[in-house]
Amino acid sequence: MTAHSKTAVDQAVSLFSKTQTQSMSLNRLMSERDAVSEAREAKTARLRELRLEKEADEMAAALLASPKRVGKR
Repeated sequence: MTAHSKTAVDQAVSLFSKTQTQSMSLNRLMSERDAVSEAREAKTARLRELRLEKEADEMAAALLASPKRVGKR
């Protein structure tokens, strides 16, 4: 192998390694972002469920507490 081709190979290996490192970093960042997003969605769903349950309980309590009108016209 000549000195020129060895340098070209070294450059190619170096560029490949750099690209591979960038790709791995990007994949890690995307995985972290996805994990945060999934956690946020799960928390939102849990809080929505709790809010709807609370509203239903409050509505049921209000219906039980209000006197029924048996009105005469």
